[in-house]
Amino acid sequence: MEGLATRDFEPALRRLLGAKAPLSPRTMVRLKQQFKGEYEDWTKSSLSGQAICYLWVDGLYLKAGSGTERACLLVVIGADSTGKKHLLALSEGYRESKESWLGLLRQLQARGMNEPALAIGDGALGFWAAASALWRWTKQQRCWLHKMRNILDKLPNRERDTAAQRVRAIYLAQNRAEARRLTQVLAKEWRGLYDKAAECLLDDLERMLTFYDFPEEHWRHVRTTNPIESPFASIRLRTNAMKRLPTARSGVHLLFQLLKRQEQKWQRLSHPEKRREVKMPSYLRLQAV
Repeated sequence: MEGLATRDFEPALRRLLGAKAPLSPRTMVRLKQQFKGEYEDWTKSSLSGQAICYLWVDGLYLKAGSGTERACLLVVIGADSTGKKHLLALSEGYRESKESWLGLLRQLQARGMNEPALAIGDGALGFWAAASALWRWTKQQRCWLHKMRNILDKLPNRERDTAAQRVRAIYLAQNRAEARRLTQVLAKEWRGLYDKAAECLLDDLERMLTFYDFPEEHWRHVRTTNPIESPFASIRLRTNAMKRLPTARSGVHLLFQLLKRQEQKWQRLSHPEKRREVKMPSYLRLQAV
């Protein structure tokens, strides 16, 4: 907690320790060392036995550093062959750059993580550039939640409710062809009125529709980065009450503790038996030989 007083971390620590737990300076020193040690052990733990099928990634920002700067945390969550989700990585990054993501993905690779069948993330080019450099066979799905926000930001308030329903109808379509058709219809309607929204809707469309290559029972899980967005929403309620952190490292150990305690309650993939229908990169490599 690196120089922060008890009151700075108290909202989040109460989540971990309970409302009546004593938080003396001595306790803070002990917790600091404990959390740091547990985090460092976790970053070295083996991932070789988990057979990760789907991977969700996102860059999340904290109030940290000097002035108005925000520190970036790179987060990776994966689902294994049983449908269970695991926190795989939580680390400081530099503006979600290719170099930051590539370093993190190589660390996961060094810990024994397999190449996943599908990676889900937002439109940040850093991750996709890193993933393409490291994984030849992993398919890529851009997040519809991020896409929705970007589109609505380019529309007047009076149009947003209707637009949200129309965009939602696209990614809820029963097949890729219908999703493409609905996209073209909506983009045509917006042309000349809301050109930026139309361009945003059409941008990288095929990568928005990759989820159709996977079992229908899994579509709702892999269309968005919600497996990351959802747990962080509750964590932000605690961490937003904290003062600005000196560095991202000041909070990463604490956030790790909060996420690991949530992990056991994370929703599993529905119909995990459908995982057998997913062609993993190891299989595709053999087929290509």
